[in-house]
Amino acid sequence: MSEHHGIDYVEFPARDLDKAKSFFSQVFGWHFTDFGDEYTAFNHSSLKGGFYKADKEDRTQNGGALVVIYSQDLAETQQAVEAAGGEIIVPVFEFPGGQRFHFTDLNGNEWAVWSDK
Repeated sequence: MSEHHGIDYVEFPARDLDKAKSFFSQVFGWHFTDFGDEYTAFNHSSLKGGFYKADKEDRTQNGGALVVIYSQDLAETQQAVEAAGGEIIVPVFEFPGGQRFHFTDLNGNEWAVWSDK
């Protein structure tokens, strides 16, 4: 079960999802679930996560990860982010399993918050 406002998920860019899956399966025994052609998720470690298809223009292409925080109340958390001076850079959107938004903190770091509620 996800903990409210706990780091719950991390996403990594990958130019080649098949190579990422092959490497992490071979080295660490991770198993993957594909969600279309541009996303694959893993759940074989203490932290769940995934790889998203990134082209060479992606700003996180050199290994930058997107840390995803879980919230029991997405709207309340978004209000708190904005009240503290964070900037919403990707409005709430739905995906299989829930919905989320992305924001930058006061240092310009990108984060995401998701909820299954």
